Amino acid sequence: MSDTTNPDQPAARLAAAWAALQPRERRGLALAAAVLGLALLWWLALAPALATLRAAPAQRAELQAQAQQMQRWQREAEALKAQPRLARDTAVAALEAATHQRLGNTAQLSLAGERAQVTLTQAPAQDLADWLADVRASARAVPLDARLTRSGDAAPGAAVHWSGTLSLSLPS
Repeated sequence: MSDTTNPDQPAARLAAAWAALQPRERRGLALAAAVLGLALLWWLALAPALATLRAAPAQRAELQAQAQQMQRWQREAEALKAQPRLARDTAVAALEAATHQRLGNTAQLSLAGERAQVTLTQAPAQDLADWLADVRASARAVPLDARLTRSGDAAPGAAVHWSGTLSLSLPS
């Protein structure tokens, strides 16, 4: 028989090599194997579990913050739904007033049916954010499309401005 056909031969060679070792060498190899086994156990089982355990409080806090934000959005949506319907003329007047007051001459407003389009030219970011909140609440206008470009924030502390168009849906 050849060496490759007998499946017990490698085990027999290993047993013979083990028996040929001095007791001190056997203890050293057994200790090395135990250390290697413990290291593998640590890297494959314990370390990932401990990392997950350490990360759990931060993940929980993040998830709680997300849940609170979603609850705020839910309350806001319910409050908006609960508001009485707004007549189109009232919504248009509120939209025009908010646009003039918040954006001034950085915005041009055009109306077409139940849509309004606002063209912005270098509108300050905070003014735009305030205007959006205002028209959502007072005119019940909902943004449908925004094609904006940002400018002015290349240097730290520089003001951010927006240019482009916003399409809004007005209540019918």
